Amino acid sequence: MVLSKTASESDVSIHSTFASRYVRASLPRFRMPENSIPKEAAYQIINDELMLDGNPRLNLASFVTTWMEPECDKLMMAAVNKNYVDMDEYPVTTELQNRCVNMIAHLFNAPLGESETAVGVGTVGSSEAIMLAGLAFKRKWQNKRKEQGLPYDKPNIVTGANVQVCWEKFARYFEVELKEVKLREGYYVMDPVKAVEMVDENTICVAAILGSTLNGEFEDVKLLNELLTKKNAETGWDTPIHVDAASGGFIAPFLYPELEWDFRLPLVKSINVSGHKYGLVYAGIGWCLWRTKEDLPEELIFHINYLGADQPTFTLNFSKGSSQVIAQYYQLIRLGFEGYKNIMENCQENAMVLKEGLEKTGRFNIVSKDNGVPLVAFSLKDNSRHDEFEVSEFLRRFGWILPAYTMPPDAQNITVLRVVIREDFSRTLAERLVLDIQKVLHELDAMPSKKDIDIQKTKSVAAAWKRFVEDKRKTNGIC
Repeated sequence: MVLSKTASESDVSIHSTFASRYVRASLPRFRMPENSIPKEAAYQIINDELMLDGNPRLNLASFVTTWMEPECDKLMMAAVNKNYVDMDEYPVTTELQNRCVNMIAHLFNAPLGESETAVGVGTVGSSEAIMLAGLAFKRKWQNKRKEQGLPYDKPNIVTGANVQVCWEKFARYFEVELKEVKLREGYYVMDPVKAVEMVDENTICVAAILGSTLNGEFEDVKLLNELLTKKNAETGWDTPIHVDAASGGFIAPFLYPELEWDFRLPLVKSINVSGHKYGLVYAGIGWCLWRTKEDLPEELIFHINYLGADQPTFTLNFSKGSSQVIAQYYQLIRLGFEGYKNIMENCQENAMVLKEGLEKTGRFNIVSKDNGVPLVAFSLKDNSRHDEFEVSEFLRRFGWILPAYTMPPDAQNITVLRVVIREDFSRTLAERLVLDIQKVLHELDAMPSKKDIDIQKTKSVAAAWKRFVEDKRKTNGIC
């Protein structure tokens, strides 16, 4: 006897997913469903919802890499099930991580001999790397203060107000005071002179930014080193420097090789860099490097053996994927110095194309610098009728995602739009973006200003209320 099934009851693999019962009801949002669904339906439903996300390639707000070569994608997928922390089980992955650390350390001019191994570690990103570097500084400072019989309960870090939020997180999570050098209009990075003035006996380090998130500018680490060296000599302190090179670490060595910001400066004890930014790897990889073994307290390194062998580890998290480490090694050997240099030069040229296009409109002030991260930060010369937030909102209709934001204190009256130029942002896209910005400006010029709209709304609400009150007097029992 043959039993028949209706289309809604039959296997989804036989019929179209969109004809099945699995797409006829909303998926649970708060509780796990009681029953399973076919893999084809699960894939299709999730994939359809993800279509509503923005296009990563057009997300000009992000510094994070959004394109890699297919060959690297294959390597990453092949390693997606490897737990990076299991060094005994995956010794080759561990070796590739160590190679990356050494290559990057040499790129940053670490004082290493030919056969000497660099001191560093792969992290989930620069946020974790900064946490590790900060902990190392805090512990070294505390140990020295204990030896000297001095109080060690009020550590602080000196930074600019332009630092990324991960520095604020470190300060709050690990109970370190964050002393910020305020910005000012026209000067959107940390002033080294003011920074050194804020240093005291409780300062565990001064953090300099090589590539400010706000406008891409490199801070003057060399001047900071000179001023801090002088203050250390006068006071007897030995306050060090950490360089947050999250964005600029994979740019400066290729575009500005003569710029002294790295381990060539004696007070620079540690550097972090994001492999998933201009290191050209998908999100999830950062690096923290120390000048010497003495700059990383041994007591912060844990040794475990329950995965098969003695394994030293210094990370905030334990398990993590191996894919990004392998991808970083692929990029380093695939591109080499020549390849990275070509990509960074291309990004820089496309940033200039965009900058020149914006300047030709006559409507914008450029607040980014030419000798920093390849990005263009700009603000309206006249935002009395329409502001940068409206420009950002209107550009989304063309698919572009551009952030609009206000500067930190004491330059919070300045609002900025920012375009980050990544490897996959071509000359054609740069030219197209300028055209679309011009279209948006034309549309906004033809619209009443927000102020006028608010006034009209106020008048409209007042008139409606007046009519309601008058009608209320005339009616009797009408609801």
